[in-house]
Amino acid sequence: MTSPAPTFYFPAPRTQTYCSVCGTALTRRVPPEDNRMRDVCDQCGAIHYQNPRNVVGVVPIYGDRVLLCRRAIEPRYGKWTLPAGFMELGETTAQGAMRETQEEAGAQIELGKLYTIIDVPQAEQVHFFYLAKVTSSALYPGPESLEAAFFRLEDIPWNELSFRTVSSTLRHYVEDAQSGVFPIHHYDLPEPDSQ
Repeated sequence: MTSPAPTFYFPAPRTQTYCSVCGTALTRRVPPEDNRMRDVCDQCGAIHYQNPRNVVGVVPIYGDRVLLCRRAIEPRYGKWTLPAGFMELGETTAQGAMRETQEEAGAQIELGKLYTIIDVPQAEQVHFFYLAKVTSSALYPGPESLEAAFFRLEDIPWNELSFRTVSSTLRHYVEDAQSGVFPIHHYDLPEPDSQ
């Protein structure tokens, strides 16, 4: 099956302007005994590390259909996506995936195994998608979704998907559903070809 991959959103590199410890303007430099550029406070010595953000979500299946949400927020307003979002402090990836599913689709699910782990270094993110069984057809989309709907695998709106990690995960699911074997897929998402 071939399907065009949507473009991916690449945020600007994160830097911090002021020290969260003492409020002094930060300097961008390589600290002693380090090997990377960091935001450093020359006043109090604090080093402010910027680490990848975790995106967590699910591939929610109801019978022979997959649940998708139409985004009500940027980036990719109006595009279809799997229920997913940024992990919050104090929660596991599984807890975050279940929370995002409830917030975006209002769907009741039974969480399954981890399915895809996709490293997206150019966006400073790692995406984790779990398999999930939807236990009721009732959906109550939240404010981040224009709507939520079930799609047969042959009717997935490939040209209207929000992110490459979503389309990649769905491609794996469609292929794996044919064999009935759902291994964990872990890989780096390459940068898109420049056009």
